[in-house]
Amino acid sequence: MRALAQFVMRGPLQASGVAAVTTAVPLLFWIGAAVVGLVILRLGISQGLAVGLWALLPALGWGVLGGDPTALAVLVQVMLMSSLLRTTLSWERALLGGSFLAIVTGLVLPVIYPGLLDELVRAGVSFYEQYNAEVARSLGGDLETVIRDTMNASMAGSYLTAGIGMTMLARSWQAGLYNPGGFRSEFHALRLSPAIAVVFAATMVVGPFLGLNSMLLVWVAGTPLFLAGLALIHGIVGRKKLSAQWLVMFYIALVLLGPSLMILLVVLAFVDSWLDIRGRIKPAGPAE
Repeated sequence: MRALAQFVMRGPLQASGVAAVTTAVPLLFWIGAAVVGLVILRLGISQGLAVGLWALLPALGWGVLGGDPTALAVLVQVMLMSSLLRTTLSWERALLGGSFLAIVTGLVLPVIYPGLLDELVRAGVSFYEQYNAEVARSLGGDLETVIRDTMNASMAGSYLTAGIGMTMLARSWQAGLYNPGGFRSEFHALRLSPAIAVVFAATMVVGPFLGLNSMLLVWVAGTPLFLAGLALIHGIVGRKKLSAQWLVMFYIALVLLGPSLMILLVVLAFVDSWLDIRGRIKPAGPAE
């Protein structure tokens, strides 16, 4: 990946070519999005948008002709978050912008891709009626609505998650080439402000009462809090200079415990926004 990043930064021709080709190839769209993010972060928004236009062409092709909005949605997410990160130097604002775009995506998808959602809903209804008839009977006429909201939220939420991941990949490429160790320090310090943490928490709690898709709101508001929770764990391990085995055990626990540990991380991130847990932990080793 480092060699790819070095090649991309040789000039706009190389960056545009890699972005366009990888976006056009199935399952490689994430590389194209990360390349555009790297150019924006390193060279600025105007040059990044120029490269991004070449990636938009195949992404639009997939979205319009192929009926798959994934490449286009992730690319737009990365372009927005990278631009915000470039101009504000704040992951918090980048995540806030990405979450807002994810909500817009969730509202737009049923309008632009009704056929795709209908197909997914039919598959979901068929699955529950065949393999989980008890749940299908208990939901009755609400089964289709629940599945539609779930599919819509999953699509918009997965685009947000992929967009965050590719923006972080672009940032790590930038740090690896021009500021070794910078991304690690930046991620370890990632912490939401109390105001933004309250906004995310309120979105999850109040949004459903306004008639919005509750599952979509959990995705778009919970993902930044979950990421901040991961950063808190990494920051504590780094501050105490613990071995990488602690992180390995943590991620194993995350896989085994699943939603329970994820909810705990969201709560910890909210608490950390007010208490600054990392700042209260004495670093390992003698003070400088």
